[in-house]
Amino acid sequence: MRHLIGALLMASLGVTATAGVASGQEQSGREEFTAFAVSTGGPRSAAVATPLDIVIERWSTEAERQRLFEALKKGQDSMLDALRDLRRVGFIRAPGNLGYDLHYAHQMPGEDGGRRIFIATDRPVSFWEAVNRPRKFDYPFTFIELRVNRDGEGEGKLSLATRVISSSDGRMLHLENYDTQPVQLNQLKKKR
Repeated sequence: MRHLIGALLMASLGVTATAGVASGQEQSGREEFTAFAVSTGGPRSAAVATPLDIVIERWSTEAERQRLFEALKKGQDSMLDALRDLRRVGFIRAPGNLGYDLHYAHQMPGEDGGRRIFIATDRPVSFWEAVNRPRKFDYPFTFIELRVNRDGEGEGKLSLATRVISSSDGRMLHLENYDTQPVQLNQLKKKR
């Protein structure tokens, strides 16, 4: 299934779009966002309604973007390995829980002076899942898209369990969601 986040990933990797906010994006400024995550659940997921903290400590470099792009040409497993090998760019957490490392963060100019932020990481896998390898095991990525206006407010989507499928020419990316509906990130705000 084609998904908006797939187009954003390809754009952030430089396949279908050329401009980013900065081509060598690694910047030292830390950005923190809060959002309220909401999902009605799906066939294999529970309903969600919880606050989230998303912290970006640095932006991915051009070299990291290129490494992911090259890995993508070799398929999902190669991209997953490359993503896991990247330095941490930040973390995501629900209050009262430990944070989970994020491995890729890229931003692009958005509408009305805002930005689109794309974040990717491998998804948490439980011991039970690693041993029993249910179908969900084949959906190893978590993708987050944030749309932030110039005032630091907006909305986003979080796709927790996703599979990446590249077209044969490497110019199209399809994200197949195991859970059919992504988690909506409402009331997104940048902490000042």
